[in-house]
Amino acid sequence: MYSYNNININYKDYGNKKERAIVFLHGWGQNIEMMDVLAKHFSKTNRVVIIDLPGFGKSLEPLSVWSLNDYALMVNSLVKYLDIDDPIIVGHSFGGKIGIVYASLYKVYKLVLFSSPFRVVKKKLTFKQKFLKILIKLPNFKFIKNWLKKHIGSNDYKNASCMMRDILVKHVNTDVSSLASNISIPTLIVWGSNDLDVPYTDGVLLNRLIKNSSLVTFFNSGHYAYLENLSKTINIMKKFFDR
Repeated sequence: MYSYNNININYKDYGNKKERAIVFLHGWGQNIEMMDVLAKHFSKTNRVVIIDLPGFGKSLEPLSVWSLNDYALMVNSLVKYLDIDDPIIVGHSFGGKIGIVYASLYKVYKLVLFSSPFRVVKKKLTFKQKFLKILIKLPNFKFIKNWLKKHIGSNDYKNASCMMRDILVKHVNTDVSSLASNISIPTLIVWGSNDLDVPYTDGVLLNRLIKNSSLVTFFNSGHYAYLENLSKTINIMKKFFDR
């Protein structure tokens, strides 16, 4: 465990510690195990660090509503604590978005992004969501606002604590497009053509924004394309790291 601002952070640190470190950041609602299945294949050639992001796995929740910058600061604090220089950052979804922010603030050797959201997209509201927006504005219904959101919101929102719901809303409404466009390090982008959470068109756009990037498409795969095509993902990453 690592203590950061009175929050215990759970992490794994193993592999070849004489070689460059790869830091793995999981997606929203996930934990170390979701990245360890991939990370362990690099332990002979690299140092591997996997983090339970605050609010997930065995790490405690933030004590306030954290921004993506706050998460990036925490990752950097742990990286410094472990005496790591110029890591490779690998992030899936929410973890990838943190990776984009991290790469804009700190020195990173290479960046790998799996289905990483980066822009704010206004989705069409369902009838239930439209009804909720009207209902919570009425004075007599304000007291059940959180209850309504919990039962009508997305699954991520429903399954989150009050603190993590606020963090989720902040994350979803944060656009990091300008940060992505300033990234110049070699970047590998991996996406599933059938991703329903972050559409494939976003992967194409992210590839255009990050100048020194390449896009790998896994057809007929979804938001967890890197796991659905694990052996291919490992081979692609190894080639990317060896370049």
